[in-house]
Amino acid sequence: MKQIIIFLLIVIIGLIGWGQYKKYKRFSLEEYAYKTSDNIDTANADKAVLLDYYQAIEAVNGYVITQWSANGIDVRNPKKDNEQTKAAVAEYGNRLANVKYFEALLSSPPKKEKPKEFSKEDQKKQLIRKQFYANPSENSLRIGDRNAMVFEIQNILISKGHIIEHDGLFRAETFSALKEFEEKNNLFPDGKLDVITLEYLLK
Repeated sequence: MKQIIIFLLIVIIGLIGWGQYKKYKRFSLEEYAYKTSDNIDTANADKAVLLDYYQAIEAVNGYVITQWSANGIDVRNPKKDNEQTKAAVAEYGNRLANVKYFEALLSSPPKKEKPKEFSKEDQKKQLIRKQFYANPSENSLRIGDRNAMVFEIQNILISKGHIIEHDGLFRAETFSALKEFEEKNNLFPDGKLDVITLEYLLK
């Protein structure tokens, strides 16, 4: 009987140890860390943009491990669906989008490919993306905001048939128009400007 109890204790301790090891491996540096893209020519890249890219990667990696260690949230593969988890995942998406933006700037174009000519409209969309991705959280738009980003989003909403004031002030009617746009496109209807909503607006 004593031997059976000792055996069961060893099995239990072994399972606990294995669980702790798997948790450690799950967030060991080689497992969770976002790594730089192989498509970036670091020798010829713009050094200022390259620095921003490295800082954006550090921000993503730091956020992933902080959310896991402090709140028990795996933002890459969340198991819960509460508000705290949704907010953490959304912020992770914003930070990751920032990294992807810098990767797009730094990636070397394919050889012998003619540079793509962008129309004025496409150039404007790129400028809107650049301004948004520079600070996604700040540019998510809130009631009372008044800035160039609000003005451009209002312009896009008006072009899509929404009747709102075009004055750069994010008031209730702009909020409602943005929310209605999200609902029509099967997006999360929170009336805020996030990465997904912006890309749908710019289509």
